[in-house]
Amino acid sequence: MRIVFCPCLVLVFLLTGCGLRVPTDPRGTLDAVRASQELTVGVSHAPPWTVVRGSRITGTEVDLVRTFAARLGADPRWVVGGEQHLVDQLEQGEIHLIIGGITTDTPWTTKVSPTRSYARSVDNEGKEHKHVMLVQFGENEFLSELERYLDERSGKLR
Repeated sequence: MRIVFCPCLVLVFLLTGCGLRVPTDPRGTLDAVRASQELTVGVSHAPPWTVVRGSRITGTEVDLVRTFAARLGADPRWVVGGEQHLVDQLEQGEIHLIIGGITTDTPWTTKVSPTRSYARSVDNEGKEHKHVMLVQFGENEFLSELERYLDERSGKLR
């Protein structure tokens, strides 16, 4: 019997032994949320997904994020604003996540990363929309943790 080692497989074993985590967060989002016990969430008003009434924040996505934050040992801190402003804050690392009824046809995918779609809705014209949340580019460990949670809560949607 002949054994052939793939150089890529050897590299994976070597890097795993060095403590490399895959996926990883270059900016440390997941570790920062756990350490600070605070998940900073950008939210824009988009009923029923997110409802902003003064300092009261409610809605379907708000409930999901509250439970996700608790899973990380954190409390959500809400930052209310328009999508453009929130995307700018996400790019700068000032917030960790954006919610607000955002769908897969969002124009922000050149600036930030959407999650996999986790819910569907149908508008008044009968058009189906797939919903996502937005995270900072490259923060793949945080994104993976969020998507695992959304998959558990909502079931995978393709």
